[in-house]
Parts: sequence; structure tokens; C-alpha cells
Amino acid sequence: MRCHKGLGGRMALMVLFLFGLPLLALAASLGEWTKAAPMPSKRTEVAVAELHGKIYVIGGFGYFFLGGVSDAVEAYDPETDRWQKKAPLLESLHHTAVAAVNGKLYVVGGYARIWPWRAVNTVWEYDPARDQWQRKAPMPTARGALAIGVIDGKIYAAGGKTNGEVLRIFEVYDPTTDTWQTLAPMPSPRDHLAVAAVDGRLYAIGGRMGTMSRNVGANESYDPQRKEWTVRTPMPTARGGIAAAAVGGRIYIFGGEDPERTFADAEAYDPKTDRWVKLKPMPTARHGLGAASFEGRIYVIAGGPEPGASRSDLNEVFTPPQ
Repeated sequence: MRCHKGLGGRMALMVLFLFGLPLLALAASLGEWTKAAPMPSKRTEVAVAELHGKIYVIGGFGYFFLGGVSDAVEAYDPETDRWQKKAPLLESLHHTAVAAVNGKLYVVGGYARIWPWRAVNTVWEYDPARDQWQRKAPMPTARGALAIGVIDGKIYAAGGKTNGEVLRIFEVYDPTTDTWQTLAPMPSPRDHLAVAAVDGRLYAIGGRMGTMSRNVGANESYDPQRKEWTVRTPMPTARGGIAAAAVGGRIYIFGGEDPERTFADAEAYDPKTDRWVKLKPMPTARHGLGAASFEGRIYVIAGGPEPGASRSDLNEVFTPPQ
């Protein structure tokens, strides 16, 4: 009997080794999620960017009634897992966009009212050393639900929506000269899209054609040297209201919504192979969220767990597969 028990134990260990380890390896290949300190405030339709090791969450909806558009700026320190309030925006905005360039943050466009939404063309520069905001040259086209990305110190603004019109408009801002220039439009008009830059090219991904029921998976790449767009392999899961971050030459897309649900999907795009892979889904499905990377991890923050008017203080951290 002892012999049989020992044999059974060894067989169990062998089965675990043969089947358990590959399963663990498969799980690791999909990435891992952990939770970090929640935001001090619950918000959705925010703008998020990393600067000097801090992750800034800007604007959005704090509530869904008069006065509910937020001017809040809260900064998260991944090293200490703590939040700090910063000088508020000088204009309450939702569906705005933010990027970091040359040690400063730039908040571009957005909407300024609960209802009806009023698209703005304002640009705000934040100096973290002085904790102060100042107005810069306005964007040529007022719009909200746009997306922006940075290449060689310039901010590229793609798509969005104004006065009910979904836009293909593509404009670039140079913080050094405080000037704007209009470029060749995107191949397809979209709002609630995401943008990320990898190896000197900009990728405009996902979004929707005006309503939650018209989500798209479009993936269009812009080459600033040749000043032209290229259509790439679309995102497998068509969705808008998403967040994006680039790590290790890949672009990671999170969340989204349609009229019936929010998305927990996480997908990664490799521009070199023009291929997508599905990853471990977010612990909490959300839309109107933001994402920023720091030291190889992606911090996916805020957003609404339900379609439309919902909000959260969530701070979920994704470690991409190696």
C-alpha cells in the first residue's frame, strides 16, 4: 500500500509538471494584473499621462449633473503608491487629451459642459516645477473625444467630434514655437479613439463613428517623414472609449463600451509584424479610462464600469508578457 501511495504521489507530481507548468507559462504569456492605490476622486472620461515618474489624471466627469465637469488634477507616484492633488486646470474639461513634452504637460481640446457638450480648442501647459498652468496657442479645430501622441517633441492631434460631426482632422502642435499646422487627414473619421507612437510613427486605433453602436477597429499609421497614412491590420475587438499605452515597441489597448456593456478586453499590437494578440482581460471592465506606462508597467486608471454615466477611482496595473 505504501508503495502504491508513493507511486500515486509521484504520478500526481508528474501530471502537475507536464500539464501545470505549461498552463502557468500560458498565463504568464498573457500578462498579469495587480491593483494599486485608488484615486482620491471617482472620475470618468479623463486624460492620463506620465511625467517625471508621476502619473497625472486630469479632468473628466466627477458627477453627472450641473457642475459635474471636473478641473481636478491628481498625480500618482508608483514608487510610493500614493496620490497627491495638484493645481487644478483653469478650465473644467471632459473628453480632453494630454501628453508630456520636454518636462511639461499639454492638455488639448475636450468638452466644457455637461450638456450640451461644447467642444473647445484650448491648449493648457502645465509646469510641474511651479505647479502652474498657462494658456498656449489654440488648436485650429475645436473638438473633444480626440486623441494625441508625441513624435520628436511635437504633439499630433487626431480625430474627435465637434457639433455632432465626427472628424478626420489631423493637426500638429510644436511647443517650441507655440504654433499649429494642419496635416493630411486620417483615412477614416473617428472619435473616442486612442493614439500611440512607436519608432517614429503614430498609430490611430479604434474609436467610433459618433455613437456607441458604431464602434470600429480601424488601425491607421502616420509617417511624419513621408507625411502619409497607411492602413494597418485592424484591432480584433472593435471598440471606442478606450485607452492606449506603448511599452517595448508594442501598443496596448484597454477597455471600451457599446450600448449594452463595457469591455474588459486587453489587446496588444506589434507594428513590426502588423499582428494583434489578446491578453489577460482587465479585472474591471471600463470605458472613459486612461493609461500610462512607467518602468515597463501600464497603469490603467479611472473610467466607468457601466456604459455611459458611471465613474470609478480604480487604479489597475498591467505587467505585459516578456
